[in-house]
Amino acid sequence: MKQKIVLQMQLDSDKSRSKALKIAAQEIGVSSVALEGDNKDKLTVTGDVDAVHLGRVLRKKFQCVTLVSVEEVKKKDDNKCKIEIEDDKGCYYYTPYCAPPPCGPSPYCHPVYDSYDSTCSIM
Repeated sequence: MKQKIVLQMQLDSDKSRSKALKIAAQEIGVSSVALEGDNKDKLTVTGDVDAVHLGRVLRKKFQCVTLVSVEEVKKKDDNKCKIEIEDDKGCYYYTPYCAPPPCGPSPYCHPVYDSYDSTCSIM
């Protein structure tokens, strides 16, 4: 599920902005990262990312990180032409006409007893 996450943080210099972009881009599932707002203080991340985990990772470097919004990204459906085929027969589920193959023979173990006669007096 793709989502758009907006995080607000205090980014004063270009170095801190580039560091925030780099940290956010390294997360797994991120498809785009951008800075928005008047002072470029809002970080917008789009992709399949956990918002709470991303906030925790950014808080390790930047102490003041606020999660502003999380919203689902919906794909725009340009092809609005739908073709509907009506089938008045319905769905048929075919059953196989033959039984499944039988299982192989199961192993059978039986003990083998030696015919040792202990009546010999020499041994």
